Amino acid sequence: MATAGNAGSVPTMRMVAARANVSAMTVSRVLHGDPGVRPETRERVLAAVEELGYRRNEIARSLRVGHTTGLLGLVVTNLANPFYAQLALGAEAVIAAHGMRIILGNTGEDVEHERRLVDDFASRRVDGMIVVPAGSDHSHLSPDELADIPVVLVARPARDVSLDTVLIDDFGGAYTATARLIEAGHSRIGFLGLSSSVWNINERFRGFTAALKEADLKPNPRHIRRNRPDVAAAEKAARDLLTTRNPPTALFCANNLNTIGALRAMNALGVKAADHAAITIAGFDEIELADMLGLPLTLVSYDAQAIGREAARMLLARLNHDKEKPVPPPQQMVLPTRVIEFGSGASRSYRA
Repeated sequence: MATAGNAGSVPTMRMVAARANVSAMTVSRVLHGDPGVRPETRERVLAAVEELGYRRNEIARSLRVGHTTGLLGLVVTNLANPFYAQLALGAEAVIAAHGMRIILGNTGEDVEHERRLVDDFASRRVDGMIVVPAGSDHSHLSPDELADIPVVLVARPARDVSLDTVLIDDFGGAYTATARLIEAGHSRIGFLGLSSSVWNINERFRGFTAALKEADLKPNPRHIRRNRPDVAAAEKAARDLLTTRNPPTALFCANNLNTIGALRAMNALGVKAADHAAITIAGFDEIELADMLGLPLTLVSYDAQAIGREAARMLLARLNHDKEKPVPPPQQMVLPTRVIEFGSGASRSYRA
């Protein structure tokens, strides 16, 4: 692996060129098998490639300069979450109209796995990437590291790099949903969510606490549960909360998997529709059959496919940019949410 350059950085063609004391163009000629490169220069370049662990571009060999693969990479954090299926459908609908295709990778919220996936996609010469980043270090997504392959981030903003981004109004949605619980008479409201390292979950927690503060309420640390990445973990946390002394009368769940876990906990504890005064659930993201459960349920809704469509449009705009004109600055788009209340006859909807 790399023995030179910044620790932990992905080796670039420029780093190989510097190590071999040649130009980046000469490195490219060697990697493309140009017979016009002198043998001693070729050996020096290949030695630098080996020493630095530079990725060999396997697809580039079959491409002429200026051609593209027609592939876009989509990197997500949790394929078990239906949100990402809708995101992919939205993106695919846009790029398919341009004769392109998506290849998909799942990181499981593992930053190192994300780095490997991004590196692999780049070596396959994808024309661009849509990435839901797993951590706060986005240096491996910078144009310099990816040889100017354009990247659009989704759901979490760029850190220390300049990239196009599509976000959801996480704060506003969580604030409005929590405010609805308070208006319904709840003052002991618990929180189920993911790790504090996840930006959008922190925004939802910030909206949750802001709504409490505005009502002169304080979140009870005993009623807060973080690091609940799946339904089983959320169900266990919700059962613990609902069986403690003086339990919360409502729960705000930071994503759909946490909401499902909380509903399963209610079912396991025998909470029925007639017992709705005992516990009310609010959650971020829609869930299927919400209108058929017969329980008070407040959900933050948004168009997940629209997020994918907008990210794909941003990416295509970068790919189709006129090289003779100045590169436009990165764009950030925040898509709105709305809050829907179920369980009291016809559902009611509010703009967050």
